[in-house]
Amino acid sequence: MLGLFAFIFAENPIKDLAKAKETAKAEHKLILLKFSGSDWCVPCIRLQKQIMDTEQFQFFSDKYLVLMDADFPRLKKNKLPKEEQEKNEALAEKFNKDGVFPKLVLMDPSGKVLKFWDGFNNWSPQTLIDNIKPFLEK
Repeated sequence: MLGLFAFIFAENPIKDLAKAKETAKAEHKLILLKFSGSDWCVPCIRLQKQIMDTEQFQFFSDKYLVLMDADFPRLKKNKLPKEEQEKNEALAEKFNKDGVFPKLVLMDPSGKVLKFWDGFNNWSPQTLIDNIKPFLEK
């Protein structure tokens, strides 16, 4: 059942930073914000499939992370609601001014940036997990 919950959670990341902070504080987790172009950015799609969607990463994230997603699709059929677009643009203004896709931003529960990763480095799920683990002990 936990695997199903992790899958559902990974498919429905939080879209609002205030809610992510609140959840992270309550659950003693870190926040992982992912910037992607889900329908046009090939490295973003690979990151999602090769890392984020794996059972290994989903179990890890369920235990230690609050997942956030700031998506910037281009196709008309994937257009986001205006409110969500505005929230994503505000997140990009604060955390991704250079418009790097994909980009991962690791934050503490207060929203302080701990680390960021630009692009997709063809990592395995374990590589990303290993890069996050040192921040769990702080």
